[in-house]
Amino acid sequence: MAVLSGHRPVHWMLRHTAGTAYDDLIRLAERGPLRGLGSRPVVRDIGYYVPSDGALEVFARIAAGNRLRALAFRLELGKDLRWRCTAVETGPA
Repeated sequence: MAVLSGHRPVHWMLRHTAGTAYDDLIRLAERGPLRGLGSRPVVRDIGYYVPSDGALEVFARIAAGNRLRALAFRLELGKDLRWRCTAVETGPA
């Protein structure tokens, strides 16, 4: 949320991503999908699905200003036992 709202630079997430997730964040951050009238985004609802051991698919509704947006991402547990984001997407602009 900090990157997509413009409060943190994209490279802040570099060590927390794997695969194409970093490229996804760059693409999404350019659009600033969670920037909203100077206010910080707030998580309104969150859920998850466990598709397999060592993987979580997370979805959330994020309020940013007067807008409500969808955010989805996938976390995978690495061999080093660290969770990394491997995919991220937001709802349509």
